[in-house]
Amino acid sequence: MGFFDKIKAGLSKTRAALSDTLTNVFTASEIDDDFYDELEESLILADLGVDTAVKAADLLRKTVKEQHIKSAEEAKSALKQILVQMVNVAPAELNLQTKPSVVLVIGVNGVGKTTTIGKIATQLVKQGKSVMLVAGDTFRAAAADQLEIWAERSGAAIVRQHEGADPASVVFDGIQSAKAKGVDVILVDTAGRLHNKQNLMNELGKISRIVERELPDASKEVLLVLDGTTGQNGLIQAKQFKEIAGVTCMAITKLDGTAKGGIVIAVADALQIPVKFVGVGEKAEDLMVFEPEGFVEALF
Repeated sequence: MGFFDKIKAGLSKTRAALSDTLTNVFTASEIDDDFYDELEESLILADLGVDTAVKAADLLRKTVKEQHIKSAEEAKSALKQILVQMVNVAPAELNLQTKPSVVLVIGVNGVGKTTTIGKIATQLVKQGKSVMLVAGDTFRAAAADQLEIWAERSGAAIVRQHEGADPASVVFDGIQSAKAKGVDVILVDTAGRLHNKQNLMNELGKISRIVERELPDASKEVLLVLDGTTGQNGLIQAKQFKEIAGVTCMAITKLDGTAKGGIVIAVADALQIPVKFVGVGEKAEDLMVFEPEGFVEALF
Protein backbone atom coordinates (compact mmCIF):
# COMPACT_ATOMS: atom_id res chain seq x y z
CA MET A 1 0.00 0.00 0.00
CA GLY A 2 1.55 3.30 -1.09
CA PHE A 3 1.36 6.73 0.54
CA PHE A 4 -1.76 7.80 -1.37
CA ASP A 5 -3.77 4.65 -0.55
CA LYS A 6 -2.83 4.69 3.13
CA ILE A 7 -3.50 8.40 3.51
CA LYS A 8 -6.75 8.04 1.59
CA ALA A 9 -7.87 5.35 4.03
CA GLY A 10 -6.55 7.32 7.02
CA LEU A 11 -8.28 10.52 5.98
CA SER A 12 -11.68 8.91 5.40
CA LYS A 13 -13.25 10.84 8.29
CA THR A 14 -11.82 14.16 7.11
CA ARG A 15 -12.88 13.42 3.55
CA ALA A 16 -16.42 12.57 4.68
CA ALA A 17 -16.58 15.90 6.53
CA LEU A 18 -15.33 17.72 3.43
CA SER A 19 -17.12 15.87 0.65
CA ASP A 20 -20.73 16.81 1.40
CA THR A 21 -19.97 20.51 1.54
CA LEU A 22 -17.32 20.55 -1.21
CA THR A 23 -19.54 18.58 -3.57
CA ASN A 24 -22.13 21.34 -3.29
CA VAL A 25 -19.46 24.01 -3.74
CA PHE A 26 -17.99 22.50 -6.89
CA THR A 27 -21.31 21.75 -8.57
CA ALA A 28 -22.12 25.47 -8.51
CA SER A 29 -23.28 26.80 -11.86
CA GLU A 30 -21.15 29.90 -11.56
CA ILE A 31 -18.06 31.06 -9.68
CA ASP A 32 -19.41 34.02 -7.73
CA ASP A 33 -19.14 35.46 -4.20
CA ASP A 34 -21.45 32.75 -2.84
CA PHE A 35 -19.13 30.11 -4.28
CA TYR A 36 -16.12 31.56 -2.39
CA ASP A 37 -18.11 31.97 0.85
CA GLU A 38 -19.21 28.32 0.72
CA LEU A 39 -15.68 27.19 -0.11
CA GLU A 40 -14.27 29.03 2.92
CA GLU A 41 -16.89 27.45 5.14
CA SER A 42 -16.08 23.93 3.84
CA LEU A 43 -12.36 24.39 4.42
CA ILE A 44 -12.95 25.67 7.95
CA LEU A 45 -15.08 22.56 8.66
CA ALA A 46 -12.13 20.38 7.58
CA ASP A 47 -10.08 22.22 10.20
CA LEU A 48 -7.86 24.27 7.95
CA GLY A 49 -8.62 27.11 10.35
CA VAL A 50 -10.08 30.50 9.47
CA ASP A 51 -6.82 32.17 8.37
CA THR A 52 -5.73 29.32 6.09
CA ALA A 53 -9.24 28.86 4.64
CA VAL A 54 -9.57 32.58 3.84
CA LYS A 55 -6.07 32.64 2.33
CA ALA A 56 -6.82 29.58 0.14
CA ALA A 57 -10.09 31.10 -1.09
CA ASP A 58 -8.38 34.45 -1.84
CA LEU A 59 -5.60 32.73 -3.77
CA LEU A 60 -8.19 30.76 -5.74
CA ARG A 61 -10.11 33.96 -6.52
CA LYS A 62 -6.89 35.47 -7.90
CA THR A 63 -6.04 32.32 -9.92
CA VAL A 64 -9.56 32.12 -11.39
CA LYS A 65 -9.26 35.73 -12.54
CA GLU A 66 -5.71 35.40 -13.94
CA GLN A 67 -6.34 32.10 -15.75
CA HIS A 68 -9.88 33.01 -16.89
CA ILE A 69 -11.26 29.87 -15.25
CA LYS A 70 -14.96 29.41 -15.99
CA SER A 71 -15.96 25.96 -14.66
CA ALA A 72 -16.14 24.75 -11.06
CA GLU A 73 -14.18 21.60 -12.05
CA GLU A 74 -11.22 23.72 -13.24
CA ALA A 75 -11.48 25.74 -10.03
CA LYS A 76 -11.25 22.50 -8.03
CA SER A 77 -7.98 21.55 -9.81
CA ALA A 78 -6.62 25.04 -9.15
CA LEU A 79 -7.56 24.78 -5.45
CA LYS A 80 -5.69 21.45 -5.14
CA GLN A 81 -2.54 23.10 -6.53
CA ILE A 82 -2.92 26.02 -4.10
CA LEU A 83 -3.24 23.67 -1.11
CA VAL A 84 -0.20 21.65 -2.25
CA GLN A 85 1.86 24.87 -2.40
CA MET A 86 0.61 25.93 1.04
CA VAL A 87 1.69 22.67 2.67
CA ASN A 88 4.88 22.14 0.66
CA VAL A 89 7.18 24.53 2.56
CA ALA A 90 10.45 22.47 2.56
CA PRO A 91 11.82 19.04 1.60
CA ALA A 92 10.06 16.16 3.37
CA GLU A 93 13.12 14.13 4.40
CA LEU A 94 14.88 14.66 7.73
CA ASN A 95 18.22 16.47 7.45
CA LEU A 96 20.65 13.67 8.44
CA GLN A 97 23.74 14.69 6.51
CA THR A 98 26.36 14.35 9.25
CA LYS A 99 27.50 11.42 11.37
CA PRO A 100 26.07 11.61 13.93
CA SER A 101 22.96 13.68 13.16
CA VAL A 102 20.64 14.66 16.00
CA VAL A 103 16.83 14.72 16.08
CA LEU A 104 15.36 16.32 19.20
CA VAL A 105 11.75 15.14 19.52
CA ILE A 106 9.35 17.40 21.44
CA GLY A 107 5.61 17.66 22.09
CA VAL A 108 3.07 17.50 24.91
CA ASN A 109 2.37 14.23 26.70
CA GLY A 110 -0.06 11.89 24.98
CA VAL A 111 0.58 12.91 21.37
CA GLY A 112 2.47 9.69 20.57
CA LYS A 113 5.97 11.14 20.88
CA THR A 114 7.79 8.04 22.16
CA THR A 115 5.96 5.81 19.67
CA THR A 116 6.88 8.18 16.84
CA ILE A 117 10.56 7.98 17.87
CA GLY A 118 10.33 4.18 17.88
CA LYS A 119 8.77 4.14 14.42
CA ILE A 120 11.39 6.53 12.99
CA ALA A 121 14.15 4.39 14.55
CA THR A 122 12.67 1.25 12.96
CA GLN A 123 12.61 2.89 9.53
CA LEU A 124 16.16 4.28 9.83
CA VAL A 125 17.56 0.89 10.91
CA LYS A 126 15.80 -0.71 7.91
CA GLN A 127 17.59 1.86 5.72
CA GLY A 128 20.91 0.58 7.11
CA LYS A 129 21.58 3.41 9.56
CA SER A 130 22.74 2.86 13.14
CA VAL A 131 20.50 4.61 15.66
CA MET A 132 20.88 5.68 19.30
CA LEU A 133 17.74 6.37 21.33
CA VAL A 134 18.18 8.76 24.27
CA ALA A 135 15.55 8.59 27.03
CA GLY A 136 15.49 12.30 27.93
CA ASP A 137 11.94 12.16 29.32
CA THR A 138 12.99 11.24 32.85
CA PHE A 139 9.82 12.58 34.51
CA ARG A 140 7.49 9.87 33.24
CA ALA A 141 8.50 6.44 34.54
CA ALA A 142 6.94 4.60 31.61
CA ALA A 143 8.65 6.74 28.95
CA ALA A 144 12.11 5.13 29.20
CA ASP A 145 10.57 1.64 29.49
CA GLN A 146 8.51 2.27 26.38
CA LEU A 147 11.58 3.54 24.54
CA GLU A 148 13.52 0.44 25.63
CA ILE A 149 10.85 -1.78 24.04
CA TRP A 150 11.15 0.18 20.80
CA ALA A 151 14.97 -0.09 20.95
CA GLU A 152 14.73 -3.89 21.18
CA ARG A 153 12.07 -4.04 18.48
CA SER A 154 13.94 -1.78 16.04
CA GLY A 155 17.52 -2.86 16.68
CA ALA A 156 18.55 0.60 17.93
CA ALA A 157 20.84 1.22 20.93
CA ILE A 158 19.49 3.10 23.96
CA VAL A 159 20.90 5.31 26.71
CA ARG A 160 18.75 5.87 29.80
CA GLN A 161 19.16 6.79 33.47
CA HIS A 162 17.01 6.50 36.58
CA GLU A 163 13.63 8.23 36.86
CA GLY A 164 14.00 11.91 37.80
CA ALA A 165 17.57 12.18 36.43
CA ASP A 166 18.62 15.46 34.82
CA PRO A 167 17.52 15.17 31.16
CA ALA A 168 20.53 17.17 29.96
CA SER A 169 22.93 14.73 31.61
CA VAL A 170 21.16 11.79 29.88
CA VAL A 171 21.56 13.60 26.56
CA PHE A 172 25.25 14.23 27.31
CA ASP A 173 25.75 10.49 28.03
CA GLY A 174 23.86 9.59 24.86
CA ILE A 175 26.04 11.83 22.71
CA GLN A 176 29.27 10.43 24.20
CA SER A 177 28.04 6.87 23.65
CA ALA A 178 26.98 7.65 20.07
CA LYS A 179 30.37 9.22 19.31
CA ALA A 180 32.21 6.21 20.76
CA LYS A 181 30.09 3.76 18.76
CA GLY A 182 30.13 5.75 15.52
CA VAL A 183 26.33 5.97 15.42
CA ASP A 184 24.60 7.63 12.43
CA VAL A 185 21.53 9.15 14.09
CA ILE A 186 20.71 10.17 17.68
CA LEU A 187 16.98 10.39 18.47
CA VAL A 188 16.29 12.24 21.75
CA ASP A 189 12.99 11.85 23.61
CA THR A 190 12.12 14.88 25.79
CA ALA A 191 9.59 15.63 28.52
CA GLY A 192 6.30 16.99 27.26
CA ARG A 193 5.00 19.22 30.03
CA LEU A 194 3.70 22.43 28.58
CA HIS A 195 1.85 23.66 31.67
CA ASN A 196 4.91 25.56 32.84
CA LYS A 197 6.45 27.24 29.82
CA GLN A 198 9.47 28.56 31.69
CA ASN A 199 10.48 25.13 33.02
CA LEU A 200 10.13 23.53 29.64
CA MET A 201 12.02 26.36 27.98
CA ASN A 202 14.88 26.04 30.45
CA GLU A 203 15.04 22.27 30.02
CA LEU A 204 14.98 22.31 26.22
CA GLY A 205 17.45 25.21 26.21
CA LYS A 206 19.87 23.22 28.37
CA ILE A 207 19.57 20.15 26.12
CA SER A 208 20.11 22.28 22.98
CA ARG A 209 23.21 23.88 24.47
CA ILE A 210 24.72 20.47 25.22
CA VAL A 211 24.03 19.28 21.67
CA GLU A 212 25.58 22.48 20.25
CA ARG A 213 28.62 22.21 22.51
CA GLU A 214 29.27 18.49 21.94
CA LEU A 215 28.25 18.32 18.27
CA PRO A 216 28.65 21.86 16.88
CA ASP A 217 28.74 20.78 13.23
CA ALA A 218 26.04 18.10 13.36
CA SER A 219 22.84 18.20 11.31
CA LYS A 220 20.12 18.93 13.84
CA GLU A 221 16.34 18.74 13.61
CA VAL A 222 13.80 19.75 16.27
CA LEU A 223 10.81 17.56 15.45
CA LEU A 224 7.48 18.56 16.99
CA VAL A 225 4.92 15.75 17.32
CA LEU A 226 1.27 16.88 17.18
CA ASP A 227 -1.88 14.83 17.70
CA GLY A 228 -4.06 15.30 14.60
CA THR A 229 -7.27 14.73 16.57
CA THR A 230 -6.76 17.98 18.50
CA GLY A 231 -7.35 20.13 15.41
CA GLN A 232 -6.86 23.85 16.02
CA ASN A 233 -5.45 23.18 19.51
CA GLY A 234 -2.56 21.54 17.69
CA LEU A 235 -1.90 24.81 15.89
CA ILE A 236 -1.82 26.69 19.22
CA GLN A 237 0.62 24.10 20.64
CA ALA A 238 2.79 24.35 17.53
CA LYS A 239 3.01 28.14 17.84
CA GLN A 240 4.05 27.84 21.50
CA PHE A 241 6.69 25.21 20.79
CA LYS A 242 8.03 27.20 17.85
CA GLU A 243 8.67 30.12 20.25
CA ILE A 244 10.13 27.88 22.94
CA ALA A 245 12.25 25.44 20.99
CA GLY A 246 12.90 26.63 17.43
CA VAL A 247 10.95 23.78 15.80
CA THR A 248 12.35 22.80 12.38
CA CYS A 249 9.81 20.14 11.34
CA MET A 250 6.67 18.30 12.45
CA ALA A 251 5.09 14.86 12.62
CA ILE A 252 1.27 14.71 12.79
CA THR A 253 -0.07 11.53 14.38
CA LYS A 254 -3.48 9.81 14.69
CA LEU A 255 -4.83 11.14 11.38
CA ASP A 256 -6.81 7.91 10.95
CA GLY A 257 -8.98 8.74 13.97
CA THR A 258 -10.11 12.27 13.14
CA ALA A 259 -12.16 14.45 10.82
CA LYS A 260 -9.61 17.22 11.35
CA GLY A 261 -6.92 16.26 8.81
CA GLY A 262 -6.89 19.78 7.39
CA ILE A 263 -4.78 20.75 10.42
CA VAL A 264 -1.75 19.46 8.46
CA ILE A 265 -2.19 22.28 5.93
CA ALA A 266 -3.01 24.84 8.63
CA VAL A 267 0.16 24.26 10.71
CA ALA A 268 2.51 24.03 7.73
CA ASP A 269 1.16 27.24 6.20
CA ALA A 270 0.76 29.26 9.41
CA LEU A 271 4.22 28.45 10.79
CA GLN A 272 6.08 27.82 7.51
CA ILE A 273 7.48 24.65 9.10
CA PRO A 274 7.43 21.43 7.03
CA VAL A 275 5.41 18.39 8.02
CA LYS A 276 7.87 15.52 7.54
CA PHE A 277 5.80 12.58 8.84
CA VAL A 278 2.13 11.69 9.12
CA GLY A 279 0.78 8.80 11.18
CA VAL A 280 -2.28 6.76 10.16
CA GLY A 281 -2.01 3.64 12.31
CA GLU A 282 -0.20 1.56 14.90
CA LYS A 283 2.48 -0.17 12.80
CA ALA A 284 5.96 1.28 12.20
CA GLU A 285 5.20 1.61 8.48
CA ASP A 286 2.03 3.59 9.28
CA LEU A 287 4.24 6.60 10.06
CA MET A 288 4.97 7.85 6.57
CA VAL A 289 7.23 10.45 5.02
CA PHE A 290 4.88 13.24 4.02
CA GLU A 291 3.96 13.75 0.35
CA PRO A 292 2.08 17.03 -0.25
CA GLU A 293 0.47 16.05 -3.58
CA GLY A 294 -0.68 12.65 -2.33
CA PHE A 295 -2.04 14.23 0.84
CA VAL A 296 -4.12 16.90 -0.93
CA GLU A 297 -5.35 14.39 -3.51
CA ALA A 298 -6.49 12.08 -0.68
CA LEU A 299 -8.33 14.95 1.00
CA PHE A 300 -10.53 15.28 -2.09
